[in-house]
Amino acid sequence: MKKLKVLFPIVALLLITSCISVRVVADYDQEADFKTYKTFAFYKTGIDQAEISDLDKKRILRSIENEMVAKGFVKSDNPDLLVNIMTKANKRVDLNNNWGWGFGGWGWGWNPWIWGGGGMQTVRTRVEGVLYIDLIDTKQKELVWQGRGAGNLLNTSNIEKKEARIQEFVKEIMKEYPPMADTQ
Repeated sequence: MKKLKVLFPIVALLLITSCISVRVVADYDQEADFKTYKTFAFYKTGIDQAEISDLDKKRILRSIENEMVAKGFVKSDNPDLLVNIMTKANKRVDLNNNWGWGFGGWGWGWNPWIWGGGGMQTVRTRVEGVLYIDLIDTKQKELVWQGRGAGNLLNTSNIEKKEARIQEFVKEIMKEYPPMADTQ
């Protein structure tokens, strides 16, 4: 019974974290005063270097703008913050060995799906995308906040699904801004 009490929180945590579709990490300059930032603009020079289609750039920037405005920011020609993005895509190959008890013509073995000895392997390839959102203080000319979101990218030509996935990435990353330590 004690083992069950110990295992339950671990299993619950694994189930909760496996449902998260975008994994987010944020970092920030502890000396920055985030309450003073009110305006923003996009850092075109940096954004032009992002290695994605121009249409996906527009989708990302539109989503970021919506999130910034929802947080009370105003887009400006003389901004407090410059917003930059960077992207990465990594192809992942997942190899799973599925073992269990089974019985076949050769005797007992490990495998519930193929009766007999041996095991079954499944191979799955996926593309994991990473989106970085940087906020740069224009007066100090320094990075003050960076959010990073990683998750599976959709392999689809469905524009609505692609748009929704981009919005999900941006929304999850921007939940981390402003840093909690600064708002208390």
